[in-house]
Formats: sequence, C-alpha cells, structure tokens
Amino acid sequence: MKQFTLNLNKQYQRPVVELKTWHHFEALLDTGAFFPIWTDEESILNMLGGRLLAENVSFGGFGGKTRGNLYELQSMIVGGLIYANIHIIACKDLQDVPFQLILSATMFHGLIYEIDNKNHKLNLTIPDDEGLVRNLKIKDADGGLHILCHSVTPDV
Repeated sequence: MKQFTLNLNKQYQRPVVELKTWHHFEALLDTGAFFPIWTDEESILNMLGGRLLAENVSFGGFGGKTRGNLYELQSMIVGGLIYANIHIIACKDLQDVPFQLILSATMFHGLIYEIDNKNHKLNLTIPDDEGLVRNLKIKDADGGLHILCHSVTPDV
C-alpha cells in the first residue's frame, strides 16, 4: 500500500484541499459528487491545455439539473495521484465559490480516503491492487452522463 496526505485549508469549514502539486489550485472534496467540476473561468482550462469535448451538457447535482461544458485535460495531479486525460465539467453556475475545483468521490474509486478535520488533513491510501495513475472518463449514454474511473496500471 501507498499512502500520502494532503493539507486541508484551515480557513474553510468544509474539506478544501490545497493542490500544491497542481498549479496551487484549491479543491473542495465533495463525497456526494459524481463528476469532477471546474468552478473557475474556462479560459484557465484552455491555458492548461484543456480540450472542449461537448458544450452545454446536462448533468445532475447541486439539488437538481444544471449544465456545463465537458473538457479533457492532459493531466491533473492530486497529491500522488495522476489523472491522465481526465474528463471534467466546467460549470458556470459555480464561478462564485472560493475554490477552483470540486473533487468527486468517484475520483477515488477503489481507494481509501479519510477526512481528518481535527488535524486539517486528507489521508489517502492506495491499496496494492490499485495504481497511482488513474483513468477517469465521462461518457454520454442513454440520455445521461456516466463516469468511469479505475487504475491504469497497479503499482505492485
């Protein structure tokens, strides 16, 4: 097993992770979220090499349905995890939040995570049958968006 710890920003009551290894962005860990969501200007995604896959896609969340643009980023790094060619939804409805990203629970599929609010830490454990390189895709099928997330290659 591999383990690593990320700091939570103490100024928030919610678990907002400091992504020091990825452009110093801050990200809310939302254990009820299904999709990773970009909450800042889409021009930043473009500067990061993001590729627009689909415009105005409908998805559920935030107490109902909303819309956003589906992007693919070449990589995103969350602590020791590398998400290669990750799909993410840019949602204009959320641009007034103090963080740039919402990390969905599905991004940690097959992993063990602990939110330690007392010590302001996010502890991640990667079991031996899971890898540090993750594959996360959002697919449109049967009139709705679906997410697929798994290890690319286990680190054994």
